[in-house]
Amino acid sequence: MNDDEKVQWFVMRDLKRRNAKLPAYKQLADKGIKVFVPMKWHTIKRKGIVIREEIPVIQDLLFVYASRLHLDPIVEKIPTLQYRWLRNTFRKPMTVLDLEMEKFISAVSSSKSPQYYLPEEITPQMYGRKIRIVGGNLDGYEGYLLTTRGSKVKRLLVELENYLAVSVEVLPEFIQLI
Repeated sequence: MNDDEKVQWFVMRDLKRRNAKLPAYKQLADKGIKVFVPMKWHTIKRKGIVIREEIPVIQDLLFVYASRLHLDPIVEKIPTLQYRWLRNTFRKPMTVLDLEMEKFISAVSSSKSPQYYLPEEITPQMYGRKIRIVGGNLDGYEGYLLTTRGSKVKRLLVELENYLAVSVEVLPEFIQLI
C-alpha cells in the first residue's frame, strides 16, 4: 500500500469566511468523511436576538481522516479547501498519527469546557507536574498538569505536537503523580 492509498489524518485548511453557510467541514461530513474541527461556544447577536453557536477555534484548521486517493478529487471540487504542506518538502501534506489524533479527540469530547492553546501560547511556566490519569473517561492518559494562577480546577494538557493543545478538567482523585 503506497502513501496515497493509506487512510490517515490530514491537516487541512478552509479559506471560506467565518460566517459562510456551508464551510468545508460540513461539506466533507455530508460526504461521509470523518472530520474533526476544534470548536468553541460563542454568543452573537443576530437581528436583536442573542444566539449561542458553536464555531471553529481556529477558522481555517480542520483534520480529515481519509486517503489521498479519496480526498484529492474533493479538494479539486472545493476551491477553498487546501492541504497544509510541510515546509521544505515538495508538496508533502501535513499528517497526524492516528493514535495521537484519537487521544486528542477523546480528550476534547470528554470535557464540557475544553480550553485550546496554540503552541506559541504555552509557556514553560504553564507546565506543572507530570501525571497519569487512573480511572474515569481519560484513563491511561499521561501528560502535564496545567498550572493556572488562582485556579482551583485541575486541568490536563493534551497536545497535538506543533498544531494545537487542549486543557481538559480532571478530578483530583484520578490524578497519579509520575
